[in-house]
Amino acid sequence: MVFHICRISPRRQSSHQHPEELEEEDEDVKAERAAVRNAIATPSIYSSYLLLYVLLLFVFFLSWDCTRLLGLLGPNGAGKSTAMKMIAGETTLTAGQGNGATSRLQGHAPSFLGYCPQEDPLWPDLTVHQHLQVYAAVKGVSKEHTAAAVNRIVNALQLQGYLKNKTRKLSAGITRKLCFAVCMLGNPEVLLLDEPSTGMDPKGQRCVWKMLRAALKTKETGAILSTHYMEEAEAVCDRVAILVSGQIRCIGSVPYLKNKFGKGYLLEIKVKDPEHADLLHAEIMRIFPSAARQERFPSLLVYKVPMEDALPLSQSFSKLEEAKRNGNLEDYSFSLNTLAQHFQWLIDETVPALIKALIKQSSTQQRDKIGLQGS
Repeated sequence: MVFHICRISPRRQSSHQHPEELEEEDEDVKAERAAVRNAIATPSIYSSYLLLYVLLLFVFFLSWDCTRLLGLLGPNGAGKSTAMKMIAGETTLTAGQGNGATSRLQGHAPSFLGYCPQEDPLWPDLTVHQHLQVYAAVKGVSKEHTAAAVNRIVNALQLQGYLKNKTRKLSAGITRKLCFAVCMLGNPEVLLLDEPSTGMDPKGQRCVWKMLRAALKTKETGAILSTHYMEEAEAVCDRVAILVSGQIRCIGSVPYLKNKFGKGYLLEIKVKDPEHADLLHAEIMRIFPSAARQERFPSLLVYKVPMEDALPLSQSFSKLEEAKRNGNLEDYSFSLNTLAQHFQWLIDETVPALIKALIKQSSTQQRDKIGLQGS
């Protein structure tokens, strides 16, 4: 049996050297970008439709600490897969310029880079074992070491019972396990993992996380892992960049981000009579003058309450109970903010702004069209 493997890369276009800067950038993202100015020729890298600094950050953590894992946390459509494709060389960079490390990534040898894309790079009529053998050969694993390398990965990911199964008959979780397995073959120096655990059950996810942590400990390996699961980012990532609509909104270690954005409290109020919601809002602003309303539904009010407004807690609860006795407030919950909540707030803040920008762009194009017709 003969396998033909090839890769067709798109023709590269020239890149712009001086793209515009981000507006309202988080201070930590600014500091991160400033730290790599000496390593990268320009301070930002774009794709043709998304503004991303991911490649800069990737080269940064590879240069300074080769045993770190950077997590890209974002919702669907945030640009995580685009970032991976940019780094792997599948998407052309249309602005920005990298250094030697960047060029090495995009002109990599198969053994240097382990890439687990979101789309499964598998042949439907080949078995799991055949895939592992083929990819081992592609990555330069010698024949005498192939069996041991395959067995080690199969055992770590608990794939023993699927070796003779054709991939078209595999479940989504086992398929992703196989994609992760072929990515790890050959002990690559750089790992790009685009939502590798999607579709897996909790047991399968833990197998992947355990193997990934072991790989990062035993050799000088750098990795980027994209995910929309907060739990996964916390489980394996040393640092996390939260990506929304193609922009990195914040970056840091999970404990640092929790400390930065987890300060304060979340107040959720169930309104007894929606007609009195405005009166209840005024009452809440009297109790917590610096509170910021996050969401409003007919029967639910949500607020972000600063720490200084909430202390002492006994007084806050006393005032909330008094508001409840007054009749407008049916029930409430008062809890510490979480990183997951901040993640959701970033999405909620960005999406309306993005929609407004698209509407404005559409209106401008329509006016230009009318102007051309009039002339």
